[in-house]
Amino acid sequence: MAIQNPPVSQTKSFSTVFLIEMWERFGFYGMQVLMVTYMVKKLGFAESDSNLVWGAAAALIYATPAIGGWIGDKFLGTRRTMLSGAVVLMIGYALLWVPTDNALFLYVALGVIVLGNGLFKPNAGNLVRKIYEGDAVKIDSAFTIYYMAVNVGSTISMLLTPWIRDYVGEHYGDALGWHTAFGVCSIGLILGLVNYYFMRHTLAHIGSVPDETRPPMKNVVGVIVGGLVIIGVSAAILQNQTIAKMCVYAAGVLILFIFAHLIRSVEQSERAGLIAALVLTIQTIFFFIFYQQMSTSLNLFAQRNVDLSFGLFGFEIFRWIPEQFQSLNAIWIVILSPILVWMYNALGKHGKDFPVAAKFALGFVAVAAGFFMYGLGAHTAVDGKISSWYMVWGYGLYSLGEILVSGLGLAMIARYVPARMGGFMMGAYYVAVGVSQYLGSVVANYAAIPSDITDPLQSLPIYTSLFNKLGFVGIGCTVLAVAMLPLMRKLSLDHALADVQPVPPVHNEDL
Repeated sequence: MAIQNPPVSQTKSFSTVFLIEMWERFGFYGMQVLMVTYMVKKLGFAESDSNLVWGAAAALIYATPAIGGWIGDKFLGTRRTMLSGAVVLMIGYALLWVPTDNALFLYVALGVIVLGNGLFKPNAGNLVRKIYEGDAVKIDSAFTIYYMAVNVGSTISMLLTPWIRDYVGEHYGDALGWHTAFGVCSIGLILGLVNYYFMRHTLAHIGSVPDETRPPMKNVVGVIVGGLVIIGVSAAILQNQTIAKMCVYAAGVLILFIFAHLIRSVEQSERAGLIAALVLTIQTIFFFIFYQQMSTSLNLFAQRNVDLSFGLFGFEIFRWIPEQFQSLNAIWIVILSPILVWMYNALGKHGKDFPVAAKFALGFVAVAAGFFMYGLGAHTAVDGKISSWYMVWGYGLYSLGEILVSGLGLAMIARYVPARMGGFMMGAYYVAVGVSQYLGSVVANYAAIPSDITDPLQSLPIYTSLFNKLGFVGIGCTVLAVAMLPLMRKLSLDHALADVQPVPPVHNEDL
């Protein structure tokens, strides 16, 4: 829908999306950084239950954008759906603001957040694509900045909301501390929406076909009813782990069946690319099992077994709140991304750039080293607590692996999947990532600490046993990735010789 000679510059249009995306990520990560700890410390959940509830929520959060993109394209319009998603997210965080310890209320609030994220995420990214439609150079630069918005918003909120919880809790009561911190996430969305209101004219010419006219009432009613169904189904899944497991495992089987059916039924020239996409998708699923540890086992590990003081030469520099360690992921990605981009460009100029499959293998090496770092820290632990610097370097290695594996996920789909099935396959990819998020929570439960264990000396070997096992699994993934390199080279060559029309370039702004 982008028109010729738009009334405002691309930069102003992009700034509007950039800012609302920054505030949306501020709200989401501010909520995520506290959620598992909130369920354990405030609602009295067992660690195993809190891990699984958040794992199911993360799975739903990744799955619903496939529906939101369809709604934006066909029913409400890209711009209108993005805005609706931001409003729904604001309501979801506001529900967490309400000072109640009712678990059902939490499930409903998370269901609202699942819906809001599904409406917002795909359409915000699509608006950026539409702003720079046809300009490959500018769209790459735009998504680089867009990705920075994700990490700026998430870093600030992951540092801020734990501090707000502690400060308000200390002065006005623990319950008010938790809910005020969640309320700040809602305030972030309010600020984003206010800013959007004043800048809305910059996007008046950008969107999909339904954005051009007022949507038919039947479309609006249909989306509202469908949204209420998604909230209700999400709440039901979150409060019943048997249903959650059935849904997740059924989705995993369905994705494998779809891949198998497509590989069997497509033309011979398209088969090599789909097989390559399947191999790399499975490797990506393994990565997100590691990724889910950040908000589950690693978060709880920081609560029990990490010295929160950052010291140098015997002097304390500063102290962190346990949840704030999760911000290291975003901080390291901001530091490492430009270095890797420079390396890719330098290697590319000399014709020595690594293939995607090789980057996946290197990514798993880094992830394995990161988890071994926590086990290494246990050898120098004092009274059952490791130095905070081990967390810094562990997160650094893990984040390097994230950039090499997760950051290439959607690029891999674009490279190997035929254009005519690109949208469907990207939706399947996100569902697969959601499945792996839940599986990551299941893995985290191998280090779930019983409520009667409070001594760090007892919990330390339980956590480090899991992290060392994950390190060995990372080595196993590396070996498999290296073993697959000859096959991937052959599949890539066959795919290139077939000259299959690729999906237009896509970007994973969340890495």
